[in-house]
Amino acid sequence: MASGTALIYDEEMTTHKLLWSDPICDIEVPERLSSSYEQLRSYHLVERCVPVPAREGSEEEILLVHSLEHLEVAKSTQTMNEEELKRVSKNYDAFFFHPSTYRCARLAVGAALQLVDAVMAGKVHNGMALVRPPGHHSQRNAANGFCLFNNVAIAAEYAKLKYGLQRILIVDWDVHHGQGTQYIFEEDPSVLYFSWHRYEHQEFWPSLRESDYDAVGLGKGKGFNVNLPWNKFDPELVIVSSGYDSGIGDPEGQMNATPEVFAHLTHFLMQLANGKLCVILEGGYHLKSLGESVCMTVKTLLGDPVPQITGEMAPCLSAVESIQNVRAAHKPYWKWLAYEDTSFLQNLSTKSHLLKKANSNPSTEDESQITNNNNTVKVERFLELHMKNILLPMPPIKTAATGSEVSEHFFPEHVQLVKEMDKTEIKALVSGFYADLVKEETLLSLGSMFVILDKILKKEVCNGIAASPTAALSAAVALRHSVRFGLQRVLCVFVGDMQMIPNTEDGKMLVINICEKEQSRKTSCKHYISLNWKEDAEGNDFFSAVLGFILPVAYSYQPNLTVIAVGPNRSLGISGISLLVALLRGLAESRIFAVIEDTEISLMQSIAKALVGASTPPFGIYVPPTQEKVNKIKALRDQFQQEWKMLQCSVKDGISRN
Repeated sequence: MASGTALIYDEEMTTHKLLWSDPICDIEVPERLSSSYEQLRSYHLVERCVPVPAREGSEEEILLVHSLEHLEVAKSTQTMNEEELKRVSKNYDAFFFHPSTYRCARLAVGAALQLVDAVMAGKVHNGMALVRPPGHHSQRNAANGFCLFNNVAIAAEYAKLKYGLQRILIVDWDVHHGQGTQYIFEEDPSVLYFSWHRYEHQEFWPSLRESDYDAVGLGKGKGFNVNLPWNKFDPELVIVSSGYDSGIGDPEGQMNATPEVFAHLTHFLMQLANGKLCVILEGGYHLKSLGESVCMTVKTLLGDPVPQITGEMAPCLSAVESIQNVRAAHKPYWKWLAYEDTSFLQNLSTKSHLLKKANSNPSTEDESQITNNNNTVKVERFLELHMKNILLPMPPIKTAATGSEVSEHFFPEHVQLVKEMDKTEIKALVSGFYADLVKEETLLSLGSMFVILDKILKKEVCNGIAASPTAALSAAVALRHSVRFGLQRVLCVFVGDMQMIPNTEDGKMLVINICEKEQSRKTSCKHYISLNWKEDAEGNDFFSAVLGFILPVAYSYQPNLTVIAVGPNRSLGISGISLLVALLRGLAESRIFAVIEDTEISLMQSIAKALVGASTPPFGIYVPPTQEKVNKIKALRDQFQQEWKMLQCSVKDGISRN
C-alpha cells in the first residue's frame, strides 16, 4: 500500500507576474506561491512530505484539452515586449501575459501530471501541487480568469489515457465557478465535475447562467456535472481544483471560511478512490489566509488530526436552498436520489439579499481600499490567534492497541502496542466510582480498555482500539470515565444490541445506537437516538445513513471525544463499520476510542486501518437504500432537525420551520 504525501513546488513559477497596472489582475501575485511554501516550511511540513520535481508539460499533453490555436498564441508571447503583451492580454477576460507565462504554465501542467503519476504509480498515497498560473477557468481556446492552461482538466485526460481510468472525480472548491472545466467535460460521463461556488443569481463572476444548479451536463454527460452554488460515483482518482478564495479575508471571495474548513473537506475526499487524491492549487488572494489554508490541507493529507470547526454548526438558509435544488436537478440521473422527496426551491433568501445590495449606496474606490487595508490587518491578527487555538500539540502516538506479540503482526504499521493496566493501577484509577455499573472482579477484566482510553484522555495517544469481553459495559464505563475526566461532550456510536444505556439527560453524552431492531428499553430523545438499520447483503447501503443522518448530527454536536463500540448482533458489516470510523475521524480532533466485542481479526484490522488513516479500507459496493430505509432516515431527520441543525441540509422541511 502506498504511503506518504507528495509536495510539488518550483520557484520558477513565481516569475509570471503583471507588468502594468490592472486593478482586476493585480491580486494574482507571485507571493501567492512563495508565501504558501514558506508557511509550509514554518510548520515543518515540507520535510514531512515526499518532494516531487515539477516538469514542463509537453505540447502533446496540453493538446489533450486545448486547441492548437490557443497553444500557438501562448507560445508567441515569450518574445513580446510589454505593449504587445498588454495588447494580446486584452483579448481575454481577466488575464495577463508576461514573457515567462508560457514556461510557467507548462510547469504548472507538468506539476499536475507529476502528481498524478506519483499517486497512480503508488509512490505516494496523495499529494499537493503548488502551481501558477491556475487553470480551472481556461477553456479549450481561451485564457480566462488568471488561467492559461487547464491544469486539472489536462491531468484528468492524462490519467484516463495513461492509466485507463474510467471514473475520475474533480472537486472544485474555489469560490468562483470553474466554467472552463465544466465546458471541457460536460459531455463526458467518465469525469464527474462537482463545483460549489458563489453564484448570487448570476451576479458573481464569471456571471454565467450555466453556473447554476440546473447545469447537469450534456448528452451522455448528463448528471455528471454538479453545480452546488455556494453519491456514489465510486471514482478511481480524485482531483481537487483547490481554490482558497472563500477563505477569511480574501478580497475576491469576501467570505469567511477559516483554514480548518479545508482540512475537513480534504478529510472527506480522502475516503474516496482508496485515498488516491491529487490537490492542485487554484485561487486564493489573501496571503496569510491562503498560506494557513494550504497548510491545513497538507496536514490533513499527511494524516494529522483534523482540528475542530469553530462557531455554530447550523446551515444558512441559502445553503439549504442550494443543496435542495441540486438534489432535485440530479434526481433523474442518480439511483441514490430515487426515493428522495426532492423539489425545486426559489432561493428567496439570496434574492432578497441582492435586492438590499442593489438599493444600498456604493462606496468610492478610495473608501473600499481603506476598508480592505484595515480588514487585512484585522484578519492577520485574527489568524495568528486562531491558528494557535486550533493547532494543539499532536500526541506522540497516533494509534494504540493492546495485545500480545502475535497482535503486532496483524495490526497495520503505525499502530503501537501498549501494556494493559494491572489490577493495582485499575483500582487506583476507578476507586469505586463504577460500583453501580459492574462488580470489581469484572471491572478488572477491562484493563485493555482502560489503558487505551486513559492515554487518549491525557493526549498521550490520538486514538486507539481495544477488545473487550462486553462492549456495552465498556462503552458505559468509557462514557462515564470521560465525563468524570472533564469532557463536556462525548459522542458514542454503538453498533449492535446495547444492553446498558447510560443516562444522557445532562447533554454531556450523545448516544447513537445502530441496531437491527428497536431498542425497547428507551425511546429516542435528543441525546439518545436509536437507528434501526441492517446493511444490505448485496453491498454497502450504509452511506446514506452516515451522510444523511449520523454525520450531520455528529457535526452539530461537536464532540470532544468519539467512542465507537461494536457489540453483539451487529447489523453492519466490516465495510459499513470502517466507513463510520473513517468519517468520524474528522471530529473531536480525531480522538476516537474504538472498543470491539467481536475479536474477528479482519474487523480489528479494518478499524485499525481507518484509525491510522494511512490507507483507506474498501467500503464495498454501493447500493441505493430501499424506500423503507429512506423513510426511516427522513423520519429521524424530521424529528431531530431542530435540535441538530446540520440535519437541515438534508431535508427541505427544515426551511419552512426556521
